[in-house]
Amino acid sequence: MKSIVRIVMTAIGAFCLAQAALAAEQPAKPSASQQAGDTWNHIRSYSADKKNQAVAYGKKLMKQSDVEFAKLQANAAKASGAAKEEFDKQVANLKVARAQAAAKLERMEKASGSAWNDAKEGFADAYRDMRKAYRRAVGHDK
Repeated sequence: MKSIVRIVMTAIGAFCLAQAALAAEQPAKPSASQQAGDTWNHIRSYSADKKNQAVAYGKKLMKQSDVEFAKLQANAAKASGAAKEEFDKQVANLKVARAQAAAKLERMEKASGSAWNDAKEGFADAYRDMRKAYRRAVGHDK
């Protein structure tokens, strides 16, 4: 009987250790705010000698955002009444934020030397603000 208990206890212990190891291997999925913060920090990490990479990354982010925005606009077009009014307001705010981010990305693309850091920071901030506007529009950050 003691040997059966010992085997069962050993099995339970091994199971617990295996579960803990699996949990440690799989990082928690970051929230939308964390992802935006990580992206913002990633943009800010580019040095002037990596400008082409930074601009390409910025363009990629904008294209990804445009796909999300198109889906949002399609949903807004289906809404009616007060929901449509709210959607339209949020989409309008999002369009303004998107235009500002695009302008900052263009400025970053043209920047050189001492203007690089300011341009890069400007785009990073505008991109972060655009993502906040998107989250508000889809109802995640009211």
